[in-house]
Amino acid sequence: MDEIQEKILTVCNNSSENTLMETLSIEYIEVGENFLVGKMPVNAKVHQPDGVLHGGAMVALAESVGSMASYIFLDAAHNTIRGIEISANHVRSIREGEVFAKAIILHKGRTTQLWDIKITDSENNLISVCKLTTISLPKK
Repeated sequence: MDEIQEKILTVCNNSSENTLMETLSIEYIEVGENFLVGKMPVNAKVHQPDGVLHGGAMVALAESVGSMASYIFLDAAHNTIRGIEISANHVRSIREGEVFAKAIILHKGRTTQLWDIKITDSENNLISVCKLTTISLPKK
């Protein structure tokens, strides 16, 4: 990882203080030319009552990583980034370990962006597939 990538990840992780990302222990771990990866531990804090990862926690992970990717790949100094739609298909459950969300941009428009976010476990098994649409609005 080069120095610029390390700086980007530091900014991403520092921005999580006192947010849902901190509550869920989401950490941004890899950034590339058109993607961002975040990870989240799977433990009782993010379980549903029967002991598997809650779908809402997966969606929160996906939206967090996709929105942060929009922030770093768009002109965030002059624009506000917001998620406007998210969909998720959960294909496998997980009880413990970590999950990884990789957000890859599919469409980078001036106003809206479309992100493909795949959530996998540490053995690269697909857990969930999400699509996130973000909007970039000029700051006032």
